[in-house]
Amino acid sequence: MSKQHLYRVVYQAQGEVIEIFARQVSQGGLFGFIEIGELVFGERSSVVVDPAEERLKEQFKDVDSFFLPMHSVLRVDVVNKQGKAKISKAEGGSNVTPFPIYTPTER
Repeated sequence: MSKQHLYRVVYQAQGEVIEIFARQVSQGGLFGFIEIGELVFGERSSVVVDPAEERLKEQFKDVDSFFLPMHSVLRVDVVNKQGKAKISKAEGGSNVTPFPIYTPTER
């Protein structure tokens, strides 16, 4: 019996760096996109509630899988232990450099 992988996916969206955990990560059927599926969130067994994780849980509550543009994915790790989903600002002292995007100029 093979062990099912757990992935930590870090991506950038709308000026935020988001870290989530999922059981499925693959090259999506859409060219240039990564498919993320079977999201994993922490259980509500403790009194302390992380607002960032609750916001992500609410945002993805009815989502089976979703697609991220390849250039927004910063990192994908296979991990042994689940952590908390996080949201942080990408600007103001962050060590995250956005992927350069080609913008045509008129001549």
